[in-house]
Amino acid sequence: MATESLNGLPTAVVAVWVLCAAGWGVVLARLRGGVHGPARGPSLFAHAITPAGVILTCSLIGFGSLYATIALTAEWWALLLVTGFRPERLLSTGGLGRLAAWAAVTAAVACLTARLVFQV
Repeated sequence: MATESLNGLPTAVVAVWVLCAAGWGVVLARLRGGVHGPARGPSLFAHAITPAGVILTCSLIGFGSLYATIALTAEWWALLLVTGFRPERLLSTGGLGRLAAWAAVTAAVACLTARLVFQV
């Protein structure tokens, strides 16, 4: 039986939520400091609406948002890892190699995290 922490929610789920919020905040802070010029506004706006958009999409299609939260958490932390905590590098200087590395790390972390959370 899983350890419970927040009104019966497993500790792993709470940890994913905390890591997701922390990853979102770190990417936001790094985008605010690193992106300049005309790309700044759209990149900050797109990043700011991502969590609400994911939750709304999951509720519209009737699919649980825990899988999406795991994927977002993996994406944000993989982005920070691959770009050296400078997310603007993904497109400005990264090329296809960095984009492929981001996708591979995201997939690996998402699969590992899902297995840990759901204990499959």
